[in-house]
Amino acid sequence: MVENKINRFVIAQEQLPEKFPTHRHQSEFWESLGRAVGTFGFLEEVLGKAIFALSGTRPYEENEIKIAYEKWLPKLERALYDQLGGLIDSFGKAVREHPKSKINNLDELLVDLKKAAEMRNLLCHGSWGPPDDSGASLPLFVNRQMEIFDTKVDCAFLNQVQLHAASLACEVINTVTHMGFQFPGSSGPGVKIWNNEKKQ
Repeated sequence: MVENKINRFVIAQEQLPEKFPTHRHQSEFWESLGRAVGTFGFLEEVLGKAIFALSGTRPYEENEIKIAYEKWLPKLERALYDQLGGLIDSFGKAVREHPKSKINNLDELLVDLKKAAEMRNLLCHGSWGPPDDSGASLPLFVNRQMEIFDTKVDCAFLNQVQLHAASLACEVINTVTHMGFQFPGSSGPGVKIWNNEKKQ
C-alpha cells in the first residue's frame, strides 16, 4: 500500500502584521471596545458591593441573626466571583428582601441589566470581522438560543453601550444610597456600612 505524501504547513508568525489579528481596525475602535468592556467590569463590581450593602443592612429578628450570618459569608463570596447574570439575580433578590428599599422601577432596571449582560457577552466573546469603509465591523457571535448577531458595530455604537453600562451602574448605586447608606468603597454621603480604616 502506497501512502500519499502529505504536505504539512505552519503559520510563519514572524510575517504576520503587527497586532494581528486586530490590525485591520483603527486604534479608536479598540479603545471604544475596551472602555465598554471595562465599564461592564465596573458594573459587576458595583453589583457585588450593592449585594454586600443590601444584605448587610437588612434588619433581622433576634432569632434569625445566627442563620442569616451563616448564609451571609457564602453570599458575599459568590458576589466576588459570580458572573454578570448571576450578580443581577442576586442583586434583584437582595433589593426585594430589604424592607427599606423603595425603588419603584426595580423590574425595569433588572430587565435593562439583563439586556446589557447580553451585550457584554457579545463584546467580550465576539470575533470581530474586518471593518467596512466606515470602520464598522460585524462580530461573529451566536448566543445560547442560537441567535446570530447581525448588526455592524462602530465606535459610536460602542460609545453608546459604554454610556448605558455606566448609567446602569449609577442606578445600582442609587438603590443603596436612596436608603441613606454610603455606597461601599465610596466617599459619598450617607451612613457608613463598613469602616475598613485600621485602628492605630
